[in-house]
Amino acid sequence: MEHTALITNEAVVFGLLMAVLGGIFWAASEPRFKKFFSIVPALLLCYFVPSLLTNTGLVPKDTHIYFIASRYLLPASLVLLTISIDLKAVLGLGPKALIMFFTATASIIVGGPLALMVVSWISPETVGGAGPEAVWRGLSTIAGSWIGGGANQAAMFEVYKPSGALYSAMITVDVVVAEVWMAIILLGAAKSDRVDAWLKADNRAVKELQGQMEDFIARTSKIPTLADAMKILGIAFGAVALSHAAGDFLAPWFTEHAPYTANFSLTSDFFWIVIVATTVGLLLSLTPARKLEGVGASRWGSVFIYILVGSIGMKMDLMEALSQPGLIGVGAVWMLIHVVILIAVARLIKAPFFFVAVGSKANIGGAASAPVAAAAFHPSLAPVGVLLAVLGYALGTYGGWLTGLLMYAVSGDPSPIMLP
Repeated sequence: MEHTALITNEAVVFGLLMAVLGGIFWAASEPRFKKFFSIVPALLLCYFVPSLLTNTGLVPKDTHIYFIASRYLLPASLVLLTISIDLKAVLGLGPKALIMFFTATASIIVGGPLALMVVSWISPETVGGAGPEAVWRGLSTIAGSWIGGGANQAAMFEVYKPSGALYSAMITVDVVVAEVWMAIILLGAAKSDRVDAWLKADNRAVKELQGQMEDFIARTSKIPTLADAMKILGIAFGAVALSHAAGDFLAPWFTEHAPYTANFSLTSDFFWIVIVATTVGLLLSLTPARKLEGVGASRWGSVFIYILVGSIGMKMDLMEALSQPGLIGVGAVWMLIHVVILIAVARLIKAPFFFVAVGSKANIGGAASAPVAAAAFHPSLAPVGVLLAVLGYALGTYGGWLTGLLMYAVSGDPSPIMLP
């Protein structure tokens, strides 16, 4: 039975979200709460507390706030967080970022069939089914999502054809398991030095980039005027307009003239929005506009990111997850395999936790989550997340397809792999 939320007016819901975020930052700035926030980072609370609004029935799970945050505020933040980037320094981070990204992809491909096997030993009925109801078909859509994004998930739905009810259940598994991992990443980002020491990682390149950015901010910093604020917002949302215009033109063009490029997400308008916004920011970083960092460009970008984080938190419905404990268990085992492989490789190559987090979220979450995870370490690192997420979009359909084949092989499903 559907329960109507107490507050359904989206203007009130958004105001409540902003009040919650403001309250968290007020508490974080109070000396009496210093010890608490040294353990629990503000960013994690900005994610978790809004989820309580949904799960207590105060506000609805399905609002337009996430859409607005991801389509308008995310591209604006990408421009503002990228505008001051030292591109040469980012490229100088070395190959470990790519190694961890591809490790994340491989661990998802391998983890799917392994999770299916493990759970089948414990609870065979949880991962059984045949034809459209075969659980592996639904899990293939999670593989598409976790390696790429929503477009890749939809592609796997069309390829392996799970039932509508199974697909809906898998969306719940996808969101809940991925967002719990996101919360752990945000917690780890606040303790990254300690995690890096445990990983025996060489984090000098990341620290050097952070230091360069902090030095640049210190050199260019001044009290912003109204004109400065309007310039920042004008550039940010002008770039958002350009990004949407490009998406509105390019996505339909590729759909009509090169439909096979859907495998690379080139038919998705969101893909182009993210790409164009990031490109505009990178180009502006080569111009005098870079000095806008001194009057708070990245601060505005961070505000938009925090609103996005809060809106993501509001999407996590824990009550719905509790109604699917078996499938959540499959997703949790799958995620655990992913994390164990990532940590093992990170320790082997001495990769810092930043590369673990961003490599993982560039796969699991894509362009909406990877820059958030990267910015949790330092705002200047957000573009690294975007660049890797784009790579995830390109691999998502192929990786999801391969994962589906492997899961079919271990599932024991008697029906043909391709349904009419």
